[in-house]
Amino acid sequence: MKGCGPENRGLRKWPIWWIKRAMIFRPRTAVCALGILVAFVSMAHALGAPATSPPEFRNAVDAAIARVRPALVRIHVVSTDYREGREMKNQAVGSGVIISKDGFLVTNHHVAGHAERMVCTLWDREEIEAELIGTDPLTDISVLKLRPKKPRTFVPAVFGNSSRLKVGDPVLAMGSPMALSQSVTLGILSNLEMMMPRFFGAGGRMQLDGEDVGALVRWLGHDAAIYGGNSGGPLANLKGEIIGINELQFGLSGAIPGNLAQKVAKELIANGRIRRSWIGIDAQPLFKESAGGRGVVVGGVVGDAPADKAGLQSGDILLSIDGREITVRYDEQMPDFMQLISGLVIGREVKVLALRGDRELALKLTPMERGELYPREQEFKHWGMTCRNLSYIAAREMKRTNTAGVMITSVRQGGPAGEAKPALSPQDVLLEINSEPIRNIEDLAVVTARVVKDREAPVPVIATFERESRRYLTVVKVGIQELRDPGLEVAKAWLPVDTQVISRDIARQLGKPALAGFYITQVYAHTTAEEAGLLPGDFIVAVDGEKLKATGQEHDEELATLIRQYEIGARVELGVLRGSVEKKISVELARSPRLRREMKKYRNDDFDFTVRDIAFFDKASEQWRADQKGALVEEVKPGGWGDLGSLLVEDLIIQVNGNPVESVESLRKLLEQAAREQKRSVILKVLRGIHTAYLELEPTWKK
Repeated sequence: MKGCGPENRGLRKWPIWWIKRAMIFRPRTAVCALGILVAFVSMAHALGAPATSPPEFRNAVDAAIARVRPALVRIHVVSTDYREGREMKNQAVGSGVIISKDGFLVTNHHVAGHAERMVCTLWDREEIEAELIGTDPLTDISVLKLRPKKPRTFVPAVFGNSSRLKVGDPVLAMGSPMALSQSVTLGILSNLEMMMPRFFGAGGRMQLDGEDVGALVRWLGHDAAIYGGNSGGPLANLKGEIIGINELQFGLSGAIPGNLAQKVAKELIANGRIRRSWIGIDAQPLFKESAGGRGVVVGGVVGDAPADKAGLQSGDILLSIDGREITVRYDEQMPDFMQLISGLVIGREVKVLALRGDRELALKLTPMERGELYPREQEFKHWGMTCRNLSYIAAREMKRTNTAGVMITSVRQGGPAGEAKPALSPQDVLLEINSEPIRNIEDLAVVTARVVKDREAPVPVIATFERESRRYLTVVKVGIQELRDPGLEVAKAWLPVDTQVISRDIARQLGKPALAGFYITQVYAHTTAEEAGLLPGDFIVAVDGEKLKATGQEHDEELATLIRQYEIGARVELGVLRGSVEKKISVELARSPRLRREMKKYRNDDFDFTVRDIAFFDKASEQWRADQKGALVEEVKPGGWGDLGSLLVEDLIIQVNGNPVESVESLRKLLEQAAREQKRSVILKVLRGIHTAYLELEPTWKK
């Protein structure tokens, strides 16, 4: 069972045709379908007969739905993905089915395999949190466990025997299409051996975490409609038995056979993971003119793998293994062979019979454990990159002789790894830091923690890495650059108004071609300008008797420059034209307020957002009270807990868990307290324009 090549959770993760897959429903990217999506079509209608159906058939359908319905769940998932050097979070909805009284349930790996948090909605709308017990990308099966607040017994659905199915059997697809719960569609089994056509090529295969799901799965094709959100829901027969787990839609809908799903689920419940054997061959169906008509073609043999050590060679015909004869003439027979190989006892020697030319060879080999192709990724914020350990198969794919090192999977542009010269890149393998070996993710975490401990500024380190077959050195400045106080500009005298230049065109249209100076667009409230009686719409034409000359945008700074020559607190006499009357108004000059860029900032890495203190001009533009307190959101990183909690740029955070926020410093202390206490949820009260909202952020705290 050969891996599918280098890291491909990026470009190759979603083949173009795969947009039709009945994946989890993602509310942020989907076009919302208004109306009810519960579809019920009678069997007679599906066969082209009149839409009415015999009462006994309708009764059977009703009974089947009633039997499965209590076991149906809608799964709201917060999952992680890794790209652009960051751990990104997203929300989605899928389906699942309870299979045991103690609350184990089955769904798809692509629904829950990377979950940080899951909440399941039962048939009666009760919500219960769930945890991931185990997941298997190779068959796209995950097992969850419901965790109710009090012990209880659930009503499970039961598995039927999917090997006894026949084309034409009626089936019910049940789940949560488009995030709607308890929906049912009806159809017939159309194909018991649905495969992805070979001419689609490698890019057209269904790949999850690099694994080719079609290597082990031969889908049950059916015409019961499924949509985004149906993934992981049961395909049931009219006895109300699970005979498949819905997974994809490709013209026909496709379900993982129930027997395979049940087998994988049992092992995940027992062990938390799937152990499969591996012999290290690429296999393909027999050639059309292969003599004898039995066996499977050995396309290639991985060096130093069990098959290589046993003496198998490319071009051999594998006739039997462990006493079981093999016949693979068609693509549809390949999953049976792959299940046979992956089910061998790890570490136990087996006999192999192969045909080389016209000579049969009796060989012996000892299967090894396959392991996962792509171990779980991890974000290293101090490096601005995401990484994973090297599996045995991935290392062999990269033509490496061992698994030592850490493979970089993505790099943040502008981050430490991306700014190094030469820059680190995806697919590079990090081997050493300051000559200290890095064997795995754990080593990288330990060394990084030691390097940045008690350091406020980034620390340069020498990183040794391999790119393809070449070995490189680079200097990486490891660490998170703290946000610095930008410092204050020198306070100067300020006239608390906003203005625009009176252009020649404006002056002519006003019938006053000689008019020059500034038009007041805004008088700031509660300032000396307002106290002096200046009004929006006034024309400022002179300062202390000196006529202004501004007649175009090139003179935009004339008034401000003139005012800055005075001392703070000085009084100036403005020549003001109000309508047709010219007035002289005495105004005390104020101290220039701090600009937005001068305000103190704070970045919270738990929730991935940045805030700053409120500036005078924020209060003016938002028409807030002069005593308004809070922290203004300046940045919300996509895929962070803040983003998932619907926090927006320009929100003003005024409370955290009921405690007032007066500044970014008080917000920092409140969020750090929440982190120390590992708060299950952090509730922010925010001002958003004229509206007030409470946002519930539900982080998974990193230990």
